[in-house]
Amino acid sequence: MLLREIGSIKGVGKTREKLFLRLGIRTAEDMLRYFPRTYEDRSQIKSICDTIDGESVCIRATACTVLKTKRVRHGLSYQKVTVSDGTGVVFITWFNHDWLVRTFDLEAEYTYYGKVTVKNGRLEMNNPVIVRDNKIEPIYPLTAGLTQSVFRSVMEQCIPYVSEIPEILPAWVREKYTLCGIEYAISNMHFPENFEKFEYARKRLAFEELFLLQLGLRLLKQRRAGLFGTPLCNTESVKPFIESLPFPLTAAQKRVIKEILSDLRQEKVMQRLVQGDVGSGKTIVAAVAMLVAAKSGAQAAMMVPTEILAEQHFDSVSALLDKFGVTVGLLTGSLTAKQKKEMYQKIASGEISVVIGTHALIQSGVDFHSLCLVVTDEQHRFGVKQRAALALKGNSPHLLVMTATPIPRTLSLILYGDLNVSVIDELPPGRMKIDTYAVDETMRGRINEFMKKQVQSGRQVYIVCPLIDDSETTELKAATEYAENLKKNVFVGFTVGLVHGRLKPKEKDDVMRRFSRGEIDVLVSTTVIEVGVNVPNATLMVIENAERFGLSQLHQLRGRVGRGRHKSYCILFNQGGGEIARQRMEIMEKTGDGFEISQKDLELRGPGEFFGTLQHGLPELKAANLYTDMGIVAISGEAVGKILSDDPDLSNEENALIRRRIEDMFRQTGEFEFN
Repeated sequence: MLLREIGSIKGVGKTREKLFLRLGIRTAEDMLRYFPRTYEDRSQIKSICDTIDGESVCIRATACTVLKTKRVRHGLSYQKVTVSDGTGVVFITWFNHDWLVRTFDLEAEYTYYGKVTVKNGRLEMNNPVIVRDNKIEPIYPLTAGLTQSVFRSVMEQCIPYVSEIPEILPAWVREKYTLCGIEYAISNMHFPENFEKFEYARKRLAFEELFLLQLGLRLLKQRRAGLFGTPLCNTESVKPFIESLPFPLTAAQKRVIKEILSDLRQEKVMQRLVQGDVGSGKTIVAAVAMLVAAKSGAQAAMMVPTEILAEQHFDSVSALLDKFGVTVGLLTGSLTAKQKKEMYQKIASGEISVVIGTHALIQSGVDFHSLCLVVTDEQHRFGVKQRAALALKGNSPHLLVMTATPIPRTLSLILYGDLNVSVIDELPPGRMKIDTYAVDETMRGRINEFMKKQVQSGRQVYIVCPLIDDSETTELKAATEYAENLKKNVFVGFTVGLVHGRLKPKEKDDVMRRFSRGEIDVLVSTTVIEVGVNVPNATLMVIENAERFGLSQLHQLRGRVGRGRHKSYCILFNQGGGEIARQRMEIMEKTGDGFEISQKDLELRGPGEFFGTLQHGLPELKAANLYTDMGIVAISGEAVGKILSDDPDLSNEENALIRRRIEDMFRQTGEFEFN
């Protein structure tokens, strides 16, 4: 029954089935593994006099006025009543609850659950739920058209099938780490009797997820460690290359280059991640690796996500390597058929030693002469099939992954458990600090003047206004109106460009290209501007609704400016958002250190959001929290070590279920199949 289709369950039907499918729920088992995002504790009753402004509580009270109802306009009515429990009074308002007029009993005592707010010195509740039974209610992340009550009702029908879910954790693991069984865990994740039972259930499921994640990553690393590639030993050009640079390398760059060269000399395939903050000089490090590959008679390929990035990397890398006799080629989708054919021939013959490109690198016509090094951008990291496809073009090539997203060391060991991690943890000397200011609407006029001044002095400006409405149409309209307003009222006589979610990649690239060439003075964007796009003349980044971004995103956006010799600035328009938003703005004003910022980001908003933008195809964690569950990470890692020491490739029958779950968990990565 675990494979029973969701549409066949009572209360779903054909129309609702589409909504469940939108959530990725096809079967009863999918339903059982779809966990709540939070819980409403309706089991505890509070006296009205003990309630606190802004908290969600249950009160038990009787009406002390009649229930009034009024129709404001078509489709909108309200119902009001005042209730008391003897310790205080609450003014309740519902909207469009017309049925209450027929069913509400003025003499009955009801339990109300909702948020209490203090307004004009009195306690109010808007749209509270009238609670029938006092318990802990799960709240699920849903899609428009599905209500919590319908979803819970379907979940209640699926819960009996939990007994069919096989237990994958061996008895010794459950005993040693005090973990409950899978049936208890899933039942109490959905409908816990109390929070102690919920925490016991969550610990078990978090352990299982982190255990499988670490086990899968260890197996991947183990498998790749057995791969033998081509040693790349010709490092004679490295010293003159470094000496030819117009700036000295930082100690961190030198250390990372040393680690990479040591890997490349080995017969075993290099699997290294280079983590470095915005502007830390990762491109130079990659260029050294590609130089060594070329001088060792091999080829290197660098894959990036967009054409404009490919072009910019091509310009910078060819300028660095040309003088050392290394031929660099560019391969993107926009080349003509004739240009592609010519490029394919040069790659196949080995005439081109270093190829920089987009996904065009992995198309069927591309055959390398001797691809021995693959350099890839973080967006093509673990979990994206392109990287595996590019590796197949060579003979077990060495792998270098670059990421501009600083992640605290302990977490990078898990997130990138399949790779060895190098960190460039210092910026080149002389890189100017980007002055950052968090402002509110009262500063709008002054900021507009400041933007105008920057453009008049020949500089360029980025303006990011995030998606506020989930509707693409609304987003486009708002962004277009905003850009038009700037054109008419602020940047009269200057060119204002617009990048939004509906543009095709090619159109977006075209706008970005025009901005990088200086043909556009002000770029308004509704999407996060591509990491790595280099416009040295851009000196001002203005971020609207900055409270909607996490710290790490704000830091990435700020890194788009300050790349040239001119003083740069970042303005954060903070439209409220409470205490956490205020703390974020303060941190952005105080520090430019990406590692410090990412640590604070984790503390302030939790890893659910933080890693949502980082995982790039890592199996999704539904119960575990990579920041707060470090203790569970440690014990599950210990269990992984024990299992692998007894059964290195999980071939024993007792581990068959674990093998199957890892295959399922990692299937989306396109890299994991047991032979």
